[in-house]
Amino acid sequence: MDGVMASDRPPGTEGRRGGPLIVTEDEELLDDLLRLCAAAGTEPEVCHGVPDRKGGWESAPLILVGDDAAPRLLGSARRRGVLLVGRDQDDPGVWQAAVELGADHVLRLPDAEPWLVDRIADAAEGVGRPALTVGVIGGRGGAGASTLACALAVTAARSGQRTMLIDGDPLGGGLDVLLGGEQADGRRWPDFAASRGRVAGGALEESLPRLHQLRVLSWDRGDSVVIPGEAMRAVLAAARRRGGVVVVDLPRRVDDAVVEALAQLDLGLLVVPAELRAVAAANRVASAVGMVLRDLRAVVRGPYASGLDEQWVADALGLPLAGELPVESGLLEAQEGGAPPGSAPRGPLARFCTAFWGQALAGGLAGGAVS
Repeated sequence: MDGVMASDRPPGTEGRRGGPLIVTEDEELLDDLLRLCAAAGTEPEVCHGVPDRKGGWESAPLILVGDDAAPRLLGSARRRGVLLVGRDQDDPGVWQAAVELGADHVLRLPDAEPWLVDRIADAAEGVGRPALTVGVIGGRGGAGASTLACALAVTAARSGQRTMLIDGDPLGGGLDVLLGGEQADGRRWPDFAASRGRVAGGALEESLPRLHQLRVLSWDRGDSVVIPGEAMRAVLAAARRRGGVVVVDLPRRVDDAVVEALAQLDLGLLVVPAELRAVAAANRVASAVGMVLRDLRAVVRGPYASGLDEQWVADALGLPLAGELPVESGLLEAQEGGAPPGSAPRGPLARFCTAFWGQALAGGLAGGAVS
């Protein structure tokens, strides 16, 4: 999957705003613009002048005007999102035409192609507030990071948030298994390993298994255990553009893919059992992660070794305390019965996650732990 992943659904569905309007009679330029729209995963409307249909000029999310067509459009209603596109680098008249047309930018192909693909895709998808993106990392093996990641995603989805759960740990056994969906139809990480550049957010979301009201990107049962850094960057950026919340379960090692993921997180949660050896191991993880991620916080899990409490653990790591992860009995039995972590709304784990999202989505975690 090299480049952009296109959706089979027509423009205008699932929150998409439709493709751009192309205005040109230059067949060579039109071929290039159609190719760029296809790369952005959208289908444009093509006209030789101002559209005949009422509101066509005003309602298009983006208008690509060939420099051959600019004189025919003078006098059109001024609006944002008009780009004047051509090939002649030395034509001084194009700048005057851009001013008279009220164009936002003057673009020259092929140099501007990468930028233009991104702009077309943004306009088609409708770019709003990016997803609140939270990474969960275990301070040591068996700390419970995957359990917390799943519970956070389940509770966010149950509250009505658009939610995507991304499994960034190829050796973790698969979050789809933890959610009881290992047989669910949909794409897994090996399908995205060759991703480069821009992945269409809507098509990504539609392609993934839907489990417990959320979308999950996990692993298949094959031998592939490597996520290239470019693939992680492209996929996570696409997920964030959809808005809502994104939860990423990350391994303790920091490789190229993890660095790319950390760079896009708004907040990281380091899950640490309250015992001295776990704190020592978590300190090494925190040091490595903290080189990339500015906002890393401790989530402390009991039972507590003698003389320790959650604030002592956070202080020993030099991290803000995000909260105390409660013990929930019967979690394994519930999972074997098909109930994922966090599925019991009144359970202690779900209450912790609900309180976390309540503060995080309201911007209320700047000062301290989940209360």
